[in-house]
Amino acid sequence: MSKLTHIGDSGEAHMVDVSDKDATHRIALAEGRVVMKRETLDLIIAGDAKKGDVLGTARIAGIMAAKRTHELIPLCHPLALSQVIVDLTPDAALPGVRVRASAKVTGKTGVEMEALTAVSVACLTIYDMVKAVDRFMTIEGIGMVEKAGGKSGDWKRPAEPEGT
Repeated sequence: MSKLTHIGDSGEAHMVDVSDKDATHRIALAEGRVVMKRETLDLIIAGDAKKGDVLGTARIAGIMAAKRTHELIPLCHPLALSQVIVDLTPDAALPGVRVRASAKVTGKTGVEMEALTAVSVACLTIYDMVKAVDRFMTIEGIGMVEKAGGKSGDWKRPAEPEGT
């Protein structure tokens, strides 16, 4: 395992110095899901949630969160994001909502945390907006799907076998 870059020789946390790195085009894609009762998903799809448009609000919340990741996660660099996309897909098979977020930047450090933060906050927003009708919802499977760019190059999570 490689040495953690946020930890100094004495164990103190610090922000990594990226000043000598080249600015490159970087993209990250993350995903997660909110699993709920079928009736709750039907309520969301119909647009009948008392708090309003669940999917539209979650999309905006995810985008806003990505832009503020450096304020939420200690030691993250502030990034001038060039694009954040949050896709929310109702899935009757779960039942629930699948959330995917991509973040892009041309910069000296990656955008994985921004994509993960967008997914996390979008999922939390869905939960918040319908928790009054379904307290048994779960937020699951938040993780990176793939990333491209930067010194470490491209990475893609291997596909999981069917049924897992």
